Amino acid sequence: MPDSALPYDVIVVGGGVNGAGIARDAAGRGARVLLLEAGDLARGTSSASTKLIHGGLRYLEHYEFGLVREALKEREILWGIAPHIIRPLRFVLPYRDGLRPRWLLRLGLFLYDHIGGRKKLPATRSVDLRRHVAGEPLQPQYVKAFEYSDGWVDDARLVMLNARDAADKGARVRTHTRADMMRVEDGLWIVEASDDRGHSYRFTGRSLVNAAGPAVLDLLARASAPPDYGMRLVRGSHIVVRKAFEHSYAYFFQLPDGRIFFAIPYERDFTLIGTTDLDHEGPLDDIRASAEEIEYLCEGASQYFNSPVTPADVVWTYSGVRPLIEDGSGRPEAATRGYRIDLDLEEGAPLLTVYGGKITSYRHVAEHAVDELAAHIPALSGKRWTGHAPLPGGDFPTDGAAALRAEYKLAYPFLPAATVDRIVKAYGTDARRWLADATGWDTLGGEIAHGLSAAEVQWMVTREWARDVEDILWRRSKLGLHFTPDEIERLAACLDAIALKPTIPE
Repeated sequence: MPDSALPYDVIVVGGGVNGAGIARDAAGRGARVLLLEAGDLARGTSSASTKLIHGGLRYLEHYEFGLVREALKEREILWGIAPHIIRPLRFVLPYRDGLRPRWLLRLGLFLYDHIGGRKKLPATRSVDLRRHVAGEPLQPQYVKAFEYSDGWVDDARLVMLNARDAADKGARVRTHTRADMMRVEDGLWIVEASDDRGHSYRFTGRSLVNAAGPAVLDLLARASAPPDYGMRLVRGSHIVVRKAFEHSYAYFFQLPDGRIFFAIPYERDFTLIGTTDLDHEGPLDDIRASAEEIEYLCEGASQYFNSPVTPADVVWTYSGVRPLIEDGSGRPEAATRGYRIDLDLEEGAPLLTVYGGKITSYRHVAEHAVDELAAHIPALSGKRWTGHAPLPGGDFPTDGAAALRAEYKLAYPFLPAATVDRIVKAYGTDARRWLADATGWDTLGGEIAHGLSAAEVQWMVTREWARDVEDILWRRSKLGLHFTPDEIERLAACLDAIALKPTIPE
C-alpha cells in the first residue's frame, strides 16, 4: 500500500543509535523524515555495548588520537543533553607488573585528560590500593593504580529517546518494518517495505540513509549500490554476575595477551564484565557469547579479584556485532572504531551510507551526515542544534538528579527509593507525565513487580514503541535480571490488557 502522496525528504533505514540520531537531527532541521527499523529500536549492536560514553583510552596505543579527541568532546556534550541516562563514572586502572609500564599508563591518561576539552569531569589521580576502597576486592599484589573519569549510558534508552525526539519533531518512526528493496525512479528513492504482520508498503523519498550497522553491505545490495568500504564484523560479548564488589567504582583491567576489559557496577545488584573482540561469521539475528568467551572473561576477572569468577557465577550474557571498517588490522581489537560517511548521487537522489562508528560519537556522526545531505535537500535548511537541546526528560542540570529524586520521593511517597532511582535514571523529568497525580500503586494500575507499574508499561507501549515482554525487560528497562517466570507472566497479561494491538507512537 502507498504510504503518502508526498515524498519524505529523508528516509533512514536502521533503528540503531546512528539511524535514530540522524532522524532526530534531520527532523529538527525541518525535514520530513521516515525512520524504518526491521525489529525493535536498538535491537542489535546499539543495546549490546559496554554501556560507556568514553573516549576509548585503549585506542591511544593504536594512535587513533583524532577518534579519541572527538569522542572525549562528545562525552560532556552528551552528558549535558541526557543527564538522566548518562552519568559520570570513576574507573580504577591497577598497575600490573610485566604489562604496560607505569609511565606509559600515566602518559596515556595525561593525554586522555587534556586532548578532549574536559571541563566538568574530575582529572586522573594516582591511588594506593592498600588505602583505596577499590583495592578491597582485589588480590594483594595490586598496590598502585590510577583513577580516571568516563561516563555510563543506558544505551538502548539513548536510541529510543533519539527516536522519540525525532517523532516529537514530526518524523514518522516505523518499527518492525523491513526495507526489502530500494531503487530510484524519476529522481526519487522508492522503498518497498513489509512489516511483521504481513502488510506491504511503498515509501518515496528524496534521499535515503543507510544506517543499518552490521547489515550495511546487505542493505546496499538491496539498493543495487556498490559498497565504498569493506567491513569487518567483530563480536563483543559480556557477562553479568552477582555483585562482585560493594563500592561505586568501575575497573579497567589489563591482561597478559595485551587486551583489556572492564568490570562495572550494574543495575544495583550485579557486575558487568566485558568485552571480547572476535571476528564474527554467520547470521546476525541470533548472536550469543560462546563458551570460550565466557571462560575467557571469567578467567580474566579471576586474575584480579580475591574471589574467583566462574561460568557457574554468570547469570546473564549478551553479545553484539560491531561493524568496523576493514583497515587491514591483524587483531580484531586493533581495528579502527572510527566511522566513514559516503554520499552517492544515484540519478540525482542522494544515498548516504554510514560505515562504522561508536556509540559515543553518534551525535557527531548524525550531524556530519545531515550536513552532507543538506547540500542536496533544501528542506534541511535549519542550523545545527543537537549539541545543546536536551533529549526527552533530560531538561535538568547535570548535577540535578538528586533534586529530582527528592522531588519524586516527596510527591510519590509510596514508591521505594530503588524505584525512584530507576525512574529518574530512565525518564528524568518525563516521569511526571505518567506518574501524574498518582497517590498509590492502585492509581498507577497496580504494581506488576519490582516497581514496574501498569501505567509505566502503558507509557512504554504508547510512547516508546515497546510491543512485547523482551522490549520492556531488556531494552526499555533492565528489569529482566530481576523478574521471575511468574512475574513475566503477569507482565505479559498486563500487555494483553493494555491493547491487543499496541498504539505505535508517531
